[in-house]
This record gives sequence, C-alpha cells and structure tokens, in this order.
Amino acid sequence: MDKRLVRKQVREVLATMSSEEKMQKSTMLVLALLLHPVVRSAKSLALFSPLPDEPQIGEIIELLAQERKVLLPRVEGSVMRFYEFVPKMLAKGSYGIMEPMSGEPFPCAEIDAIVVPGVAFTADGRRLGRGKGFYDKYMSQEGFSAYKIGVCYAEQLRQELPCEQHDVIMNEVVYK
Repeated sequence: MDKRLVRKQVREVLATMSSEEKMQKSTMLVLALLLHPVVRSAKSLALFSPLPDEPQIGEIIELLAQERKVLLPRVEGSVMRFYEFVPKMLAKGSYGIMEPMSGEPFPCAEIDAIVVPGVAFTADGRRLGRGKGFYDKYMSQEGFSAYKIGVCYAEQLRQELPCEQHDVIMNEVVYK
C-alpha cells in the first residue's frame, strides 16, 4: 500500500464533503474532546491549529486555555516544538499554520495529552500524516509520554494503513 496513493484518495473523499458537513462533524469532535476524560484531566494539553482540510477544533483552544496549559506547535526548520498558547500571539508560520510567536519551547516530558491531526487513521491508532514526520519525530523524543489522541472525520478512517517502524501509534482515535 502506497502512502501517496492513500493521501490522494483521502483528499478526494474530503473534497466531496460539504463545508456544512465538515463544520457539523467538527462541532461534534469539539464536544467529544471537551468531554473526553483524558482531556478533562490534563494539566497540559497539546492541540493543533487546523488547516482547512482538518477538523476545525480551533474553538476549544481559548476555552481550554482558561483551565490549563494549552500548547500549540511551531515548525522551526525540520523540527516541531510546542509552545504555550497566548491569545493574540499567533501568526501564520510554516505551511500557513497559525503558530505561537512567543515564549520558550514547552518540555515534551511535561505534556499530559496530545491531540494529533492526520490524513488518515485506523481505528486501532495507526496514523498517516502529511509526509514530513513532524509529529512522529516529536512523539518519539526521549521523555515524551503524553496520551496520544488522533482526531479525524469518519471518512478518514481506513481498515489498513502502511505503517513503518518510526510511525507512532495513537492511544486512541476520536472521529465523527
């Protein structure tokens, strides 16, 4: 199974979904994350600033930041690091993603839970990313032990995905 082919197939499926359907499912995903016991108990939670084709979970960033440390990724060359979210301190960074523009990198060993986007997932936690390996490299660091939650639309679930030794498996996948 070829990763490029799977990415192409998933992009084609996502292109057939209406923006209303994507927003409805994104709202359900936001609710599922807000009610998730691991998310609720996390003192430090790594989220992501969604790209247009990803579930739109951005509305929970400010909400959760009122109760705990919310971290967002910033790509720096070939490395991704997480920084604490500070309202109004985001700017378009690498790949057009809204990234934190201030602060110090948050220690990976102190992250309790991480919500991870992907192009495709399997129900048992295998993940296919966009191909640069940023999340796999980050979650493979020494000391990283956060609970890993993949998040996607149900249309992104696959029975099988190509999986390599360096691919990090999610603890669970939340989808709608």
